[in-house]
Amino acid sequence: MTLTGLFNNFRATSASQMRKVAVTAAVAFTGAFLFCGWLGLRFNTSPSLPLGLYVITADRNASLAEFCPAEPFATFAIARGYRDPGACRDGAAPLLKPIVASAGNTVELSPVGISVNGVLLRNTAPLAKDSAGRPLSPWPFRRYVVARDTVCVASTYEPRSFDSRYFGPLPTSIIRHRLKPFLTL
Repeated sequence: MTLTGLFNNFRATSASQMRKVAVTAAVAFTGAFLFCGWLGLRFNTSPSLPLGLYVITADRNASLAEFCPAEPFATFAIARGYRDPGACRDGAAPLLKPIVASAGNTVELSPVGISVNGVLLRNTAPLAKDSAGRPLSPWPFRRYVVARDTVCVASTYEPRSFDSRYFGPLPTSIIRHRLKPFLTL
């Protein structure tokens, strides 16, 4: 079929047929997401991790954490558009980030990035501005020993990730799930 023929077919389609197709697609799309949630799968479209499906695991050593940020960072992330609508109490989506340090690890945050136990993590330098040119404030630069029942999260995959370089360590109590990659690109 030629491109012209495709457009002619499209123009010949009635509005009621188009509505039926749109409603069917919307129901199928919503059903797929609900089914994935029921199976414990999360679909990541954030640039902080590879695009794909991640599965909830009972493995306490899994290196990915799904969490709803604490205030004031939760509201800040919503206002800036860093989080989509979702299932957290504030109406926004939880964040999915790699855990880079846990209790007892030494973390140093500096202008060049996050170092864990003396090893600098790539792509973790805090930025002065976000992608829209708005100012960002890093967590205070210094060396920390990660406290009991806390973790640090950071994406080494994406230099613009909103993570512990801006909101510091997380209490483990706000981690909703641990995840691991299932099918990623």
